[in-house]
Order: sequence, then structure tokens, then C-alpha cells
Amino acid sequence: MQGESLVVRDLEVRATSVDGEERTLVEQINFSLQPGEVMALIGESGSGKTTIALAMLGYARRGCRIAAGSVRLGESEVLSLNAARTRALRGDRIAYVAQSAAAAFNPSRPLMEQVIEAALIHGTMDRGSARQRALALFRELALPDPEHIGERYPHQVSGGQLQRLMAAMALLTDPALIIFDEPTTALDVTTQVEVLNAFKRAVRERGTTAIYVSHDLAVVAQMADQVLVLNAGRIMEQGTIDKVLERPEHDYTRSLLAAARPQRRRPPTSSSGEELLHIDNLQVGYGAKDSDGTPADVVLDNISLRLDRGGALGIIGESGSGKSTLANAVAGLVAPSRGAVQFARRELSPTLRGRTPEQFRRIQMVFQSADNSLNPSHTVRRLLSRPLQTYFKRDRAARNRRVEELMALVRLSPELLDCRPGELSGGQKQRVNLARALAAEPDLLLCDEVTSALDTVVGAAILELLDELRHELGVAYLFISHDISTIRALCDDVMVLHQGQCVEAGRCDAVLEQPRHPYTRKLIGSVPELRPGWLESCQAETSRESVMDDSVQ
Repeated sequence: MQGESLVVRDLEVRATSVDGEERTLVEQINFSLQPGEVMALIGESGSGKTTIALAMLGYARRGCRIAAGSVRLGESEVLSLNAARTRALRGDRIAYVAQSAAAAFNPSRPLMEQVIEAALIHGTMDRGSARQRALALFRELALPDPEHIGERYPHQVSGGQLQRLMAAMALLTDPALIIFDEPTTALDVTTQVEVLNAFKRAVRERGTTAIYVSHDLAVVAQMADQVLVLNAGRIMEQGTIDKVLERPEHDYTRSLLAAARPQRRRPPTSSSGEELLHIDNLQVGYGAKDSDGTPADVVLDNISLRLDRGGALGIIGESGSGKSTLANAVAGLVAPSRGAVQFARRELSPTLRGRTPEQFRRIQMVFQSADNSLNPSHTVRRLLSRPLQTYFKRDRAARNRRVEELMALVRLSPELLDCRPGELSGGQKQRVNLARALAAEPDLLLCDEVTSALDTVVGAAILELLDELRHELGVAYLFISHDISTIRALCDDVMVLHQGQCVEAGRCDAVLEQPRHPYTRKLIGSVPELRPGWLESCQAETSRESVMDDSVQ
């Protein structure tokens, strides 16, 4: 299906609180797109980006309503369609790529069945044609083992792979309008380049109109023709990508750009020299083991590291390189097949069952997906109170005081304490996730992509907070991220993982400024720059290197 024009006029979305009071989420939203154009919505968490994007589907979150305005796609007035025609529109003419693929997939069904479901529901393809189209998209999106990955279940693939599968689901029906809601948040930099190229080809070759929601201005610079800068539900600035990046008119836009510019890292923090975490010759894998105990599928092998109290070690690498598996092994969520993990000079049990309550408290994990780790039926107050009750046996008054302190610590309003996760933005949920871990007063935080869901301004504030906690509390971090600038800003040391092996490790500045291993150089060269055209130049450079490699062979 070819793209269609999109015209939005005077859009307003309102929310109703539990006491019946209404407040405006977004108002006076106006823009138009021609077929094949991409509009980027940028702004901090809670600015209304996703709320506007969902309104293009004629949808508002629970407790919200589209109070006024017009959304016209081609000849269709989306907001005037009845329920049946709206359902027919979604997944066919309009597709949505959500921020959290982990929350969007059904864990009990094979991936292929979910990818082709919309095409079968709308009757645009038969099952055989849909499967062939899906396989072609799996190859285009550089998914591993494209012929068989559809037979797996969501928990059997990495977060980055799951995000690309969701993109394949959206592209399957060749929609007229695609809503991209932070679609590369979970991706490492090398995979991100491949996926952005695939998205851009899909939009340009099919003439597809697109809305791209993102807090990453460098990514926006590669994808967008136009930009809408939002703050507190209102338009601060709009214009072409070149104009907004090079000649911003509003102070708020300039503050976003300043937060996105790479910052020089201050000198490394001096550690106490007291060893906190020691890992020796760690191997982790899955499946049947051979005679010497080696599993059939080795995910991590020969990993050794030391982390001192108050230190910060960054772990970087592509999706599937073993970053999260390393954190899971330290946390006791997966048992190593070889090697040992020592904490505070005592060997940890390889599984949760053998660990003490005090070890549980001192090692806390902040998971990548707040959607999966926060109970959707509990309020924020209850989520933060539970570790206080479990570890410290505080009374209700003391718990309430500490909960408010934790909210202030992660820059959240106490007004959100009685909200449930579904009422929060992606960035707000991730900050609650962090506050819950801090409630245990840990010595070691295992941070798995802790800032990936945050906009640049809030992400920078969280990094500052984490750095302050190192000085105030002596807390140490095993910090997993695909964002090299984040690793550079927080960590003293870095380990680069590739296919389960450590290919380079050392002081952060030395490794990232003068990388020795070709894979490390590839990672650093894949970080998007804050200028339009970088993606094309990166692709051209990759093509030249491929030609040179072929000629050498």
C-alpha cells in the first residue's frame, strides 16, 4: 500500500483522575505530512509524544479520551470511524511499533504466528504468503537464523531481536502510516544502524508516511524530514530537521540539543581498593552438557573481572553478546557451568536458593524492561514499600517517609505515588524501577540498560544521580548498556563482549578513545552523529570496506 497524506488539526487529549478531575495531556497539536514524509516527535518523558502517536490510531490510554481535533489519513477521518472500521484500520493501513516489544508479544505463542497475525486477520494475505513475506523481512532486518527464528518463543530471543521482530510485524502489510514509538531503544548501536537503514528504505521505497517518536536526537536526525518539539503537551517548536538542529528558536529546543551533545567525562572516581565483586573464568550456557560439563549452547565463556566497592564497570556489546546473561549470573538467576562469582570475598551460591537474605539485599538488579518487572496491579507506593518492609521491617510511617525520599531521589513527583505503572510514561516507569532497587540500600547495582527508556535530559539526570550515589553511599555498578556515551559518562572501566567472549577491557577512556580490537572500533563507529546524512555516509563507508575485503580475498 502506498503512503497517504496525514493532516492533524487542533488535537486535544484529556485524562480523568480517580477523583473525577480532568487535566489536559496534549492540546493545540497541528501538523501535516505528505506521502513518504517522516515527522519526529521529540521531548522529555511525559511531554505527550506517545499520547499524540496513539491518537493517530484513534486510541487513548485507559482513563484518557481524545477530547477534540481531527486526524485525517488520506480520505479517512480517523477520529470519526466506528469501532469496526477503526479495528480494520489498525494493523492494516496504520501500523504501530511499540517501545517495549517484550510487553507487546504473547509469551505463550511462537513468534511467527504473532508476526503474521495482522495480515491473516485483515485478509491481506494467505498464511503461506504471509510467512514468505515475514521471512524476507527477517532477512532485511538482519535477524539471526531467519529461516527458524519464527519457531521460537519471545523469551528465547534477545531484547534487540524481539524489537526487530516487532518491526517486521508492522511492515508486513505495507501500511500507509507507521507509528515508530522509540523502536531502537533496545538495540545496540551496530544493530540500530541496520534497523534504521531498513526503516528508511521501507519509508522511502514504499512512499510510507511515518511518525517517529524518540528521545534520541541523533537517531531523529537520520530519520526525520520534519520535527515537532514538545513540552508538557504543547508544541514548543516545529520545522524541518535541518532548521531545528542548526537554527533552533526556542530555549527548550536548545536545552535538548545541549543534553544530546557528548560531554567530556571527568577524571575516573578513585575507588577504595576494597574488592566487592570478583569473577573468575565464568562460563554460562544452556542445553545438555557434554562429559566435561560444557553446555550445548555456550553464551558466555572465560569471563574474568574485578569490581571494587564504589567502582563502575561498563559492559558493552551487541544484542546476544551475553551482557544480560553476565548480570543474571551475578544475580543468581542463571547458574554458571564453570567458574565462580565472589561477593565481598565470599563465593556466592550459583542459584537463588543458596543465597542469604542479606546477599539478596546487597545485590539489586534494575531490569531493562520496567513493563515486565513492575507489577501492573500495584501502586508506586506499594512497589517501593515492599522492599522496605522485607529488608528493614519498618513501620508504616517510616516506610511512607522513606518512599517519599526515594521519589525525590529519582526526580519523581510524590503525586505519582498512588498511580499504577500503566498510568506512567516509559521514563517514569524506569525511574520507579531504579527507586525500588535503591530502597534495599544495596552495595552493588546490576543496571541492565537502565537509561535506555529515558529521554536525554532525564537520562543525564539519572547518570548524575548514579554518580552521586557512588560518592555518598559507596555503591558499585555493573552497568550494561548499548549506549557508549552513557558508559563513557559513568564508568571507570569497560569490558567489550562479542559472541560471549571478552575481546577488550581496560580503563574506559583508553578503550573508547584508542580501541585496539576491530570489533570495538566497529561499535564506536556505529554511534549516530547529531547531523542529517550520517546514516547514509555510514552505509557508504560499510559498502567501501566490504568491497575492499572482497578484493583482498
